[in-house]
Amino acid sequence: MRTNIILDDRLVAEAFALTGVRTKKDLIHLALRELVRSRRKKNLMDLAGQIQFCRGSHARQTLCS
Repeated sequence: MRTNIILDDRLVAEAFALTGVRTKKDLIHLALRELVRSRRKKNLMDLAGQIQFCRGSHARQTLCS
């Protein structure tokens, strides 16, 4: 998807310094992947203590109903 956006020059410079990526395109892709990963992780953390697992004879745990 092609789009035009205005970015904070100082924030972009800092992100380049922290990540080592070479292009704005790569920087934006990295930022989006990190955002998605972070939100997914947060969503999983929100479930902590709300899911009960039953230990069965299988190697993997299964959800209790």
